[in-house]
Amino acid sequence: LVGVLVLNASAAQMGLLGAAELVPNLLFSLHAGALVDRLGRRRQTMIFTAIGRAALLATIPVAYWLGVLTLTQLYVVGFLVGTMSVLFYVSYMTLFVSLVPRERYLEANSLLNGSRALSFVAGPSIGGLLVQAFSAPAALIVDSCSFLVSAFTMSSIHPQEPPAEAAERGHVKAGMSYLWHSPMLRPALLATATINFFNFVFWALFFLYAIRSLGVSAGALGLVIGAASFGGVLGSVLTGRISRRLGVGPAFVLGCVLFPLPLVLVPLAGGAEWKILAYLFTAEFLSGFGVMILDITFGSIKAALVPDRLRARVAGAYQVVNYGVRPLGALAGGALGTWIGLQPTLWIGALGAIAGVLWLIPSPFLKLRELPEADL
Repeated sequence: LVGVLVLNASAAQMGLLGAAELVPNLLFSLHAGALVDRLGRRRQTMIFTAIGRAALLATIPVAYWLGVLTLTQLYVVGFLVGTMSVLFYVSYMTLFVSLVPRERYLEANSLLNGSRALSFVAGPSIGGLLVQAFSAPAALIVDSCSFLVSAFTMSSIHPQEPPAEAAERGHVKAGMSYLWHSPMLRPALLATATINFFNFVFWALFFLYAIRSLGVSAGALGLVIGAASFGGVLGSVLTGRISRRLGVGPAFVLGCVLFPLPLVLVPLAGGAEWKILAYLFTAEFLSGFGVMILDITFGSIKAALVPDRLRARVAGAYQVVNYGVRPLGALAGGALGTWIGLQPTLWIGALGAIAGVLWLIPSPFLKLRELPEADL
């Protein structure tokens, strides 16, 4: 919103801005996973990166009030925030299994993702209203403070962390090798990477399309994004029940369909303002419901399957592919939006993401009833 409302960014510039925060996943995830496995100190790493992201985000409103805010600064801040997020993620994936027993992975992932969704219920809605009442940079003050709260809460936990791994030949590549040769994780990686690539083709232009083509206000857009969080809360509550009814594997496949499918409603939206908002609310709510099923089931499957000695490296390898395609999708979205227009690009993003589930059809997931046993 800062790029669109304050700096009047174009479709291509919004694509670059989205890519800046995501490129570190492609550049650093493999080495970040190896570094975390080798050095340990997962909790300290998470605290440091939370404080760092708070400081970086705070520079944006300061620059705005001084009259020196530029797109270049947004690119740099996005890149550095993305780099710290990489370290946070690979540390979190290892710390999770130090805190939660195996038989409670689904329940714990449901609670964690549900609490995240609850924060997103209030966050985008309040953020949109703050943008409308004050300015987009001012809303980032709240975002910055949220990272400080995160650092404070993490300082209160003291898990028994896995021991640091000694460096060895092939240490960095071990996670990618494990991931690629796993008959279960490889098709999941291909499916989620396809979904994420096209999802970011879509999201690179969503705000631009909603504000400029559909005429949605910043306040209404914040409420629309909040609808995804309401869907996420419902998804976190029902995922356990869905997994017991269908099996954890089929539930994951279902999430891979329900996440992107509702996005087709966005390029279909038109007409009266109430109708546009109804389409956007429905799309976001159902998509939020679907992504929660996807995240909870696959997060639990991955936690159950990956051996302790490889967790951070597998998380890094997964991130370098699955998250690394996101900036490529954002760049492709910006380029396509400039070339063929916003609405056709949204169609490509939505339909391409739906096609990602095809990777799972010949995989073991459709027959997976319970969490798999850990590899040794």
